Amino acid sequence: MTKLSEKKKTTLKPLADRVVAQRLESDETVKGGIIIPDSAKKKQEMARVIAIGEGKVTENKTLPMPVKVGDVILMDKYAGQEINIDDEEYIIVKADDIIALVEE
Repeated sequence: MTKLSEKKKTTLKPLADRVVAQRLESDETVKGGIIIPDSAKKKQEMARVIAIGEGKVTENKTLPMPVKVGDVILMDKYAGQEINIDDEEYIIVKADDIIALVEE
């Protein structure tokens, strides 16, 4: 018998040339020490890759993905589809919407 409090963990497997990423948290204070409320924060264009698809399928082959799990990416400002799963926010973007890799 399972308890109601036990939740099954949902996993995402993106298709083709799509990437599942999680936006990185921005700083909550500015130089003057002012705390910025959540409603006034700008959404980050930087995110950490959580999962990747197999790659873009062409007529005769599958092109490899330009990123790997764990990479920090910079993406187009209005790119992707935002979703909530298991109380976590994710964004699904196409590989073409990734502008750059951020090296830490």
